[in-house]
Amino acid sequence: MKAKLSYRADIEGLRALAVILVILYHYQVPGITGGFIGVDVFFVISGFVITQLLERAFQKDTFRFRDFYARRIRRLVPVFLLVSTATFLMISPFYIGDAYYIFAKSWLASLIGLSNVYYFNELTQYFAPETLSLSLLHTWSLAVEEQFYLLWPASLYLAYRFGKGRNAHWPFRITLVATFALSVYMASGHPAAAYYLLPARLFEFMLGTGVALFSQQLPRLNRGSAETLALIGLILIVATALLITKHDHFPGYNALWPTLGTAMVIYAGLHQPGTFTARLLSLPMMVFLGGISYSLYLWHWPPVALMHYQLIELTWLNRLLLIAGVVVLSWLSFRFVENRYRHREWSFKKSFLIFILAPLIGIWAIQSTIRIADDISFRIPEERRELYKIIANNNPADLYKRCFKGDPVDFNQSDACLFGAEPENGQPNSMLIGDSHAIAQIGFLEQLLKGTDYSVLMVTRASTPFLPPAIAEKAQAADPTKVARNRAISDTLSQRPMTVFIGAWWSAYLKHDAYQAYFVDTIGWLKDQGHTVIVLEDVPELPSSSYAECLLKNMDDCSISAADVEDSLRNFYQYKQAAQQRYPDVQWINPRKVLCDDERCQTVLNGIPLYRDESHLNNVGGIEIGKEYLKRFGNPLPDALH
Repeated sequence: MKAKLSYRADIEGLRALAVILVILYHYQVPGITGGFIGVDVFFVISGFVITQLLERAFQKDTFRFRDFYARRIRRLVPVFLLVSTATFLMISPFYIGDAYYIFAKSWLASLIGLSNVYYFNELTQYFAPETLSLSLLHTWSLAVEEQFYLLWPASLYLAYRFGKGRNAHWPFRITLVATFALSVYMASGHPAAAYYLLPARLFEFMLGTGVALFSQQLPRLNRGSAETLALIGLILIVATALLITKHDHFPGYNALWPTLGTAMVIYAGLHQPGTFTARLLSLPMMVFLGGISYSLYLWHWPPVALMHYQLIELTWLNRLLLIAGVVVLSWLSFRFVENRYRHREWSFKKSFLIFILAPLIGIWAIQSTIRIADDISFRIPEERRELYKIIANNNPADLYKRCFKGDPVDFNQSDACLFGAEPENGQPNSMLIGDSHAIAQIGFLEQLLKGTDYSVLMVTRASTPFLPPAIAEKAQAADPTKVARNRAISDTLSQRPMTVFIGAWWSAYLKHDAYQAYFVDTIGWLKDQGHTVIVLEDVPELPSSSYAECLLKNMDDCSISAADVEDSLRNFYQYKQAAQQRYPDVQWINPRKVLCDDERCQTVLNGIPLYRDESHLNNVGGIEIGKEYLKRFGNPLPDALH
């Protein structure tokens, strides 16, 4: 294997193209629906460049693992520390509650190269609305790259020492095909893991490493062939960015087109550096942006994440100002931080102590302080602290945690979980069952219970909608605790007839077609036990959790689109219609009647913020909705209990 390590202006241009696509996508520029593939272009480039560096060191017998990782630390970490510290200072006056603590945890994970694992564990999917205000979300791709740097040098070193046979390309080809097949499988069956974790991206790095390793064994390209190959490669990158969307499976086969295109451009440039594509990518502006692309990537996301958090619209003027500011900051970072440290001949020990260990201790101290100082309202202007406390300190799941977070089977049936009238003979005549959305509506339900004979035992648990045992064993088979929980509730419900209030995050479960039948059959099971069934419908889901703090952001209008809310309820309405056809005597109570008209749905009522996040009410908000419901519509509960 012979590798010429020479400067490639067209590769700088590829870096520029990659970061431009990412920025345009994150700044929501119309038409750039797949700009996130810029990250995948970076992965191919990294595989190619790092393999060339390693080959040269192996050939000269100068490779030392400690030197390699010392250079990686000095190359990547100083600018990250600058950007992340600036981001921390920028968001501190604004981020509250969980958003602030999540930043601190992600900061720590990002520094040690595990932010992709952190976000995979914390979030349901990369494109979920709540991710838009996570200031370090973009570091997941840096973590993937750093994890590749941990694996590849040792793998290539062993292959270089012990695998120099003529057919050394066959193990590589087999591995490339296998990792691509794994990516296709994960993208289809485990999309969140595929997006965040290294295994589904490994084939992308390998396309780059393959060009570096085996370009001499592939056909040598003449000018015409190189022109064609490079142009097709560039078209594949740009076309994918324009045609693919966040709703398509990714990475998998959809990631093959931009990554194969990148490999084609790099391969063509090895033989014919003067192609039209190479000249286009080597334009001075592209080379400049490619040179500062790492800083550009780091700087571009935190300010727009803050804008999402503050509910500031991304207008064209805002986009242009952001781009101009990010380019200036990136050049300054490149000039005074990247270039200042990357070429210093510091030992691994010194680099690690200064750029990893010391900052790690500092960030851990910040995270611990935020966690311990649970009430961070001191950062909120005094006139708005009461609003903050309503949002942050009135989570029904915390207020009534004995009814929510206790033993899943031996659930709490004490007075602490009883609401409404005093039970006759110590036996409540009603139950509220469901998940976190059920307990989030306890303030609303309490208002309806006033002056009635209902004595309600609240039995709720996170992510555990009620299903009778036969259904739970099918729907919740992967979680025996949920099955056991629902079996215990079923045993209690089988003892005597009562009124049963059911609440759940209906829209989340009903995304799965099977739950339509599960929930209808659940009503049937309850009816068979002689119960009166009352279904609590859900409140509107917000576009993001930032809307919960709308009043704290001094927004003039805290309402959301009623049309969007109705669209999100399509599956629920299908379930409701099916249930009403089979069980017309079941009652449905709809708190949205208080909040929505034909045009808008409110997130604030009588000056009170109603939510604690994008889908759960805070307790004060629930109480206010209940009061307003009674005032406008009267009490919907039946007068008599059987």
